[in-house]
Amino acid sequence: MSFTSRRTALAVFAAAALGLGGGVAASAVPTASAAPSAPEAVALQASPGELWKRTELYFGTTKPGGGELTDAEFTAFTDKAVTPRFPDGFTELTGRGQWRGSDGVISRERSRVIVVVYPFTDRDANREIEEIRTDYKKAFAQESVLRTDSVEKVSF
Repeated sequence: MSFTSRRTALAVFAAAALGLGGGVAASAVPTASAAPSAPEAVALQASPGELWKRTELYFGTTKPGGGELTDAEFTAFTDKAVTPRFPDGFTELTGRGQWRGSDGVISRERSRVIVVVYPFTDRDANREIEEIRTDYKKAFAQESVLRTDSVEKVSF
């Protein structure tokens, strides 16, 4: 699978996974192919909220020796590694996906997605997110944890 095909597959997986969990924040910038009409543009500009960062982390749940992470194991992980770093909250989604590992083998597995939104002023967020990824890979012998970042307009 080429890099572009892999990116497309990941994007499709991300869209499917997020569709299961509902929206966390409305996008601040419309896509070029869906440019708003004049009344929609005015409504978009007038919508409440402020720009924040949004990070999604994709965790595979298949264990290298066989078997799958249990709900209790993932909850224990989030209690220890995610909640202390983002005590104001996060969203956890469950999905199914696939990816090709460094050995070339395609794995299909249940996955967990953690979505965190945080202000630009949170100077520790990047380090904390990377620590979460590292902790998960070490704890469950995972090859990778996918990270995506975007900017969203949020209001509470």
